[in-house]
Amino acid sequence: MAEAAVQQSTTDARLASLTLPTGGWSEVARKQAEARLRKMGLPERRDEYWRYTRPETLTQAIAVPAALFNNDETPIFGEIDRLSIVFVDGVFDAEASDDLSLEGVSIERLANATSDLHWARDLYGTLEEKGQTPVPRPLAALNTAYATDGILIHVTGKISKPISLQYFHQSETSDAILHHVIRVDAGAEVTLLENGPAAARFNKVMEVDIADTGVFHHVRAQGRDHERRAATHIFARLGAESTFKSFTLTANGVMTRNECVIELTGDDAIAHVAGACVGDGDFHHDDTVFVTHDAVNCESRQVFKKVLRNGATGVFQGKILVQPGAQKTDGYQISQSLLLDDDSQFLAKPELEIYADDVACSHGSTSGAIDEGALFYLRSRGIPEGPATDLLTLAFLAEAVEEIENEDLREEITGRLAAWLERHRS
Repeated sequence: MAEAAVQQSTTDARLASLTLPTGGWSEVARKQAEARLRKMGLPERRDEYWRYTRPETLTQAIAVPAALFNNDETPIFGEIDRLSIVFVDGVFDAEASDDLSLEGVSIERLANATSDLHWARDLYGTLEEKGQTPVPRPLAALNTAYATDGILIHVTGKISKPISLQYFHQSETSDAILHHVIRVDAGAEVTLLENGPAAARFNKVMEVDIADTGVFHHVRAQGRDHERRAATHIFARLGAESTFKSFTLTANGVMTRNECVIELTGDDAIAHVAGACVGDGDFHHDDTVFVTHDAVNCESRQVFKKVLRNGATGVFQGKILVQPGAQKTDGYQISQSLLLDDDSQFLAKPELEIYADDVACSHGSTSGAIDEGALFYLRSRGIPEGPATDLLTLAFLAEAVEEIENEDLREEITGRLAAWLERHRS
């Protein structure tokens, strides 16, 4: 009873610090999300899907200050031709952004989309609400209710260059809540890039609806800001013969939780979600994934690799649910950690729940140290211990990075990982 009272108090205090946007076509969805949130309450450590991660800094009324982090490093994806959309402290920056017109896609700011007939009206909050079952996701409901900005992307053709969302923060106490909605029409294709710390505390939801034969590629880089605290959510629904592929690189950050909820509703759909994480010291990183197969002959892959040192903590919670009738499902899940010292830890909870009899599903999770035999081999050929360790670490991360289809993006991510490892050598 006392725990319920504490949870209610935390929820009330957090909501009292926010203002529910009113008016426009999103008002009904926002009020419904707020009602869902009040019913379930904000997450607590005793909740099953939060048992490895302390949610306090994500749920308290006032964001923990995060010092601004200056980095002279060339911005990631900076050499790639892209359409750039910039947010500063959770607010769209028109002057820093490119012209939003691009053939084959319509792009609008959530705060400016007021038409009652807007295409996003039937999507905003819909996939998030569906994703609350069977696992409650209170921070996503909070986002749907209180998001103050975001981008609405309707893809109608094959886009010539990636759309890049860049996040920056200029205030040590910024608290950003962004909600993006993406619709990919039949036969359309888009690549979405994301990078930047966004705010001292960041809550983001992305709802992605992919029609039959549509293709969505997503590459995200979370890094540069050592004190970031972030909770991100991707909710994706796949039609027949559609493709969803998402990769996330995470470096630095005090606390990061990335949730991905995918539903394959059309036959022959493909969903891949992958991540590479490198953490040092006061670092906690949580990947929580839930993939539901609800159609025939679909494929899903979950590939997560974490490199941890100096007491860093990594978490993976991944589930594959195969519904009755989802025959010929091919589900693969692997989560592995490389611990570079005895103080770091990796906590894993892989799950399979299968209600069909003609499936090929597998999962595995391992944790270990650098292969001393391989390290000795490299050192015996004149490679110093630091660079040799970096080579073996990059080889360990390679399976996750290879999930990125675009070669230029793959090389960019690999280069960033190599640079981080070099900077953090003992």
